[in-house]
Amino acid sequence: MLVRADFQKYLRFSRLARKIYADYTNQIEPFGIDEAWLDVTGTEQIFGTGQDIANQIRQRLQDELGLTGSVGVSYNKIFAKLGSDMNKPNATTVITADNFQDKVWPLPVGELLYVGRSTRRKFQNRAIYTIGDLANRDIQSLRLLLGIWGETLHGFANGFDLEPVRLTGESSIIKSVGNSTTTPRDLVNNQDVKLIIYVLAESVAARLRKHGFKCKTISISVRGNDLISFERQGKLSGPTFLSNDIANKAMELFKTNYRWETPIRSLGVRGSDLVTADRHVQLDLFDNSNLDAEILASTVDTLHKRFGHYSVQRCAMLLDRHLTGFNPEQDHVIHPISYFK
Repeated sequence: MLVRADFQKYLRFSRLARKIYADYTNQIEPFGIDEAWLDVTGTEQIFGTGQDIANQIRQRLQDELGLTGSVGVSYNKIFAKLGSDMNKPNATTVITADNFQDKVWPLPVGELLYVGRSTRRKFQNRAIYTIGDLANRDIQSLRLLLGIWGETLHGFANGFDLEPVRLTGESSIIKSVGNSTTTPRDLVNNQDVKLIIYVLAESVAARLRKHGFKCKTISISVRGNDLISFERQGKLSGPTFLSNDIANKAMELFKTNYRWETPIRSLGVRGSDLVTADRHVQLDLFDNSNLDAEILASTVDTLHKRFGHYSVQRCAMLLDRHLTGFNPEQDHVIHPISYFK
């Protein structure tokens, strides 16, 4: 059975859920549209333990909104997120400093937050299959493999995550979302560039939606085959997580600024100046095109998740498979802000 997606209803229930969270703490950090971290430190005398609060919230979601919820309770954000994924769709999972080796370490390494498919493959090629394998690998070898990010993931696997839960309204943990690629051949005209920009824009848009953000600024980076690079950025007319909006702005920036003195070796597209996707924006009462586009994008995301990246593509992507036959999302991850400090 197929049911038409109702994105506005989805956002409405997300906001209603966060109102329930706000009865327990003002330290609520959204993670995507339907997830959030809560810091309830100091409220134990009022509401009980973290597990008590989690159970109260799950019960209220059920009673007031008719929703089930899975909650992870832990002493850091990484393990709390992991716990929320362990016993879906309706359970509370507690991970402590005393039991995390038993509960967390046997899990596949890909279950650890921020370990994407590309990183998981690199780990598996070096016999790192579980979170415990990662936790017990020497840091130097991980640094050689992934740089400082290898050391960061090693810390996460061992329960070392000092990133605080941010107060409601503070800036997001994600600063920007972008993808870039070195093309299999030099780009020699605007049509070549347009094809690559659309591939990159599709990936940026999908990742924005996945993490519950829209961007208000688009940047492009261009490097010629003489290895000289430049970047340009421009504001959008409004926040978006739609690939057409991102690609059109990126192409506008490119045409305005590139003079074709040399062929192009690599391109990048980035969305920044992020806002949460459920933030209210002024709507045109007579134009539902954006809403229809958002519903379509959500449907495509579902198909990609179920059947793979290449299951649904623009016709234009088939014009030159040698040029456009790559999946930029596989080789990029979104890093927590502490990674950049």
